[in-house]
Amino acid sequence: MNTKELKLQIIDAAEKAVKELIKVAREDIIVDGSEYDDLSPDIAADKLKIAAAAKKLALFDAFEIIERIEQERERIKTSETSEQEELSGGFAERKSR
Repeated sequence: MNTKELKLQIIDAAEKAVKELIKVAREDIIVDGSEYDDLSPDIAADKLKIAAAAKKLALFDAFEIIERIEQERERIKTSETSEQEELSGGFAERKSR
């Protein structure tokens, strides 16, 4: 398996990870409120802050992964273009570069 194929597999896995992070971000923080009824207001507030921070982290991670996916796709595209340009010339043209 060559490097390009490995990179494409990594990109595919990263896209799946982004979809999972989107699921995390879409989940409700408070489903019905009953889970916080037995807790003191301070503990309930702390749990809500932690849940909100987890969602924020999921969103930031998703955007970071998407940005890296775009960079890697561009690198693959650029390397393919440069390889095609190298192969397009004759032997003498390639050796003169």
